[in-house]
Amino acid sequence: MADIEEARKEFQRIDVDGDGFITAAEFKSALAQGGDWNVTDTVAEAIIKSRDLNGDQVLSFDEFWTYLNK
Repeated sequence: MADIEEARKEFQRIDVDGDGFITAAEFKSALAQGGDWNVTDTVAEAIIKSRDLNGDQVLSFDEFWTYLNK
C-alpha cells in the first residue's frame, strides 16, 4: 500500500494547473520531466483511460490512489 501523503504530493506535482484532475497532457509532461520523452499523446491518453474509473477522461486523486494500491 502506498503512503497517502506521498501520493498527494505526487498528484499535486503532476496536476500542474491545480484543478484537482490529471489530464493526459499533464501526465505526458510529468513523464517527460522524469526522462521518458517517448510517450505520445495517444499513449498518455490510453494510460489515463485505463486508470479512469468514471470515464471522464481525467484522473481524480481517488482514481490515482486506487491505481497506486492495486
